[in-house]
Amino acid sequence: MDPIIAATHADPYPYYAQLRAEGGLVFHQGLKQWVASSARAVAAVLAHPHCHVRPSYEPVSKAIAQGMAGKVFGQLMRMNEGERQRCPRAAIEPGLALIDVNEVNALVGARLITSGADGLYAAMFRGPVCVVAALLGFSPAQGRAISELTADFVACLSPLSDQAQLDAAHVAAEQLKGYFIELLDDPNNRSALLAGIRQRFATTSTGSETLIANLIGLFSQTYEATAGLIGNALLALIRNPQLDSAQVDDLIAEVQRFDPSVQNTRRFVAAPCEIDGVNLNPGDVILVLLASANRDPQLNDDPDTFLLDRPNRRSFTFGAGRHQCPGQVLAMSIASATLRKILAMKPALDRLTWQYRPSLNGRIPVFA
Repeated sequence: MDPIIAATHADPYPYYAQLRAEGGLVFHQGLKQWVASSARAVAAVLAHPHCHVRPSYEPVSKAIAQGMAGKVFGQLMRMNEGERQRCPRAAIEPGLALIDVNEVNALVGARLITSGADGLYAAMFRGPVCVVAALLGFSPAQGRAISELTADFVACLSPLSDQAQLDAAHVAAEQLKGYFIELLDDPNNRSALLAGIRQRFATTSTGSETLIANLIGLFSQTYEATAGLIGNALLALIRNPQLDSAQVDDLIAEVQRFDPSVQNTRRFVAAPCEIDGVNLNPGDVILVLLASANRDPQLNDDPDTFLLDRPNRRSFTFGAGRHQCPGQVLAMSIASATLRKILAMKPALDRLTWQYRPSLNGRIPVFA
């Protein structure tokens, strides 16, 4: 076991507890990286101004730097610091916070979900992107096409992708850009979300390329993380049949703490600093174990027990500080609405088998 393999291990949480016992921030000789496993260390790393989301020598991965996917990647607020992060966030975050949960419920309710593993896959991976597309003003048919393109585009975010997948990601990025160019030129678009984002972007010095890149980023952020949230909630019900499946909102809230779809993230040290008593140097890499910190007794009482009515639930799953995910409420709303619709079909959960998608940081079950 190592902190990377742990993300898709059947039960990584005893291993995470072992890491916390060895120290909150410890150098892993095998990975040649620092590993932050305690709540205190994770909070300190995520808050530190010298801990960046990309290494200074490689703002865009070399594997995609020369193509359209790389151009999009390089402008994403979640992959930048300073004004290149703050300006897009200030334009997008307020609109996400104003989305009406009833509208989300209606959009999910209007989608056809079929029974069986194929239906679950579509509901988990395609459905959430279609909901975001609808909120931005795309038609249902466009949303379905966009969800397929997003599936191709997210391959550019994974070091595990092969060249064929990266080539497809560049094509998808180009096509997604085309969809947004048409949408932004449509005088009949009635999306309040898009109108607000455009208005706020107009007050910044960033151009339309950055706007479009970060709108594509809404889809890529939605795709796997929300799918994992839905899938891991289903696993919680399979493993704990005594849970009250009617408490869907509480179930989703506890799943994102107890067994999150995003297990870890990375930070790259840009200047000398001290974190949790450890001296760090420029070029150091920190693997930030969000899922481990969620199970730290210093963060949550009785952290290894799944509690629907957990008081003062705390979690790092959606990040913290300047790079905290601005779409947390939307993601959880989509996940809750989707899970309700799946459960209303009374699926035979005990007949499902699953395996986790290959990933270095995601914990996303695929059912069969």
